[in-house]
Amino acid sequence: MNRHDPKADLHRYLRAAREAVVWKTEGLSEYDVRRPLTSTGTNLLGLVKHLASGELSYFGPVFGRPHGEALPWYDDGAEPNADMWATADEPRDRILDLYRRSWAHADATIETLPLDATGHVPWWGEQGEEVTLQRVLLHVTAEAYRHAGHADIVRELIDGSAGMRPADSNMPDAGESWYGEYRDRLEKHARRAHDRTGAAGG
Repeated sequence: MNRHDPKADLHRYLRAAREAVVWKTEGLSEYDVRRPLTSTGTNLLGLVKHLASGELSYFGPVFGRPHGEALPWYDDGAEPNADMWATADEPRDRILDLYRRSWAHADATIETLPLDATGHVPWWGEQGEEVTLQRVLLHVTAEAYRHAGHADIVRELIDGSAGMRPADSNMPDAGESWYGEYRDRLEKHARRAHDRTGAAGG
C-alpha cells in the first residue's frame, strides 16, 4: 500500500491554494485587481496581501524564525483592515512578490521542522500558548482555501472567470447559454421555495 507523507500532503494543498489565489489576479487592470466587490470591501489584491502577511507571521516568529519583512499594516496604530487592501501607491508586483517571498520563508520552515515542532501564536491568546507545526499548517491551509474561495467569487463578479486553475476549472464545460439557463432555473426554484415558505423562510 502506498503511504503518503502527511506533511507533504498538507504542503501540497497549501501550494495549490496559493497558486489559485495568484491566478485570480492575472490579466486584470489595476482598478479591477483592487476594487471592492462586497459590502465589507473584499478585493483581490487585498486577499493576496493578507495571505502573504499571514504566512510570514505563522511560519516566522511563531516558530522563532524571523522573516525580516516590513509589515507596517500590523504596526501599533495601523488602521483596521490595513492588510486587506492595497493603496494606489502600493504596486501590484510588490505585493505579489511579497506573497512569493512569504512562500519561500514558509516552505523553509515547513521543510525544516517536524510536524510536532512547537511554537507560540501570541494573537491567539490562551489557545496559542503552545501550537504544533501540524496545527499551524492546517490552520494556514484552511485560511488559504477560504480566501481562495473569496477570490474565485470576486473574479467571477469582475469578468465571469471561474474555476480552480487555468488547465482544470473543475466545472462543467457547458458554455455560456447553458449557464444562463442554469442560473435562471436556480432563480425560479429559489423564488418558488420563497413563495411556499414566506419571506422569513422555514
